[in-house]
Amino acid sequence: FILLGFSDHSSLQGLCFTVFLLIYLVVLTGNSLIALITVLDSSLHSPMYFFLRNLSFLEICYTSVTLPKMLVGFLMEDGRISFLGCAAQLYFLVLLGSIECLLLAAMAYDRYIAICDPLHYTLIMSRGVCIRLLVGSWVVVVPVQVGQTYQVFTLPFCASRDLHHFFCDVPPLLELACADTFWNQVMLYTIILVFAILPFSFIVISYMKIIRAILKIPSVLGRHKAFSTCSSHLGVVTLSTVIYLKRRSRDSVDPDRYLALFYTIVTPMFNPVIYSLRNKEVRIALKSLLWTK
Repeated sequence: FILLGFSDHSSLQGLCFTVFLLIYLVVLTGNSLIALITVLDSSLHSPMYFFLRNLSFLEICYTSVTLPKMLVGFLMEDGRISFLGCAAQLYFLVLLGSIECLLLAAMAYDRYIAICDPLHYTLIMSRGVCIRLLVGSWVVVVPVQVGQTYQVFTLPFCASRDLHHFFCDVPPLLELACADTFWNQVMLYTIILVFAILPFSFIVISYMKIIRAILKIPSVLGRHKAFSTCSSHLGVVTLSTVIYLKRRSRDSVDPDRYLALFYTIVTPMFNPVIYSLRNKEVRIALKSLLWTK
């Protein structure tokens, strides 16, 4: 396949390479720091930071699926990707994206228990429960995405190998197929429903109950403290799900591919910023890590 990407802006290849290399370095550095401080600082060994550490790891992997190939394409001015390379890129892209949605839902559940049932928090959100939620997400998603990838790449493709996208994704690949893609579309939208819309709905319901519980707190300071414990997660969820739930537009390809680019690259860059700026504990741990001799 040939990833056209920015081929219509060939004069900007050098600038694109520089910008996306800087973005990739920021993603790697920011998320690695978040993961590191949640491991080294004993005050951050709680369920919320356990999920945050795994979210940072997912963001690094998620970005690494697409950005290195894009950087090579900009540098060599060559958008070719092998059949197996495209299949691998698609599989890990949808795998990590689905797990991230489930992980954000698990983080919402953690905040719900912390705010709405604080007396039983340590009992309900034990380390074993957190590990089971994480492992369960992988166990559920892996076979489903294996099935979707197999279903897409067993299709017969037409003469054209041009993908009007920056990376291999399901919708542009289905456009190149020479067979009926009805069941592929059914599979695609079922996965979107199960791994994006349902987790998002769960997050919305959780935060409705959280906000209701916070408003019942009599003191302004208490309400502010309660809301500050989940404002970072709410910011990340808002940024991620609003973009992720925007599906393809049949009217124009360009807005969709730029939106996909924004989600897969820019969102992982902002997640560490949101957590470090909005979370006092993370800021303290980060300063301690950077300034301790």
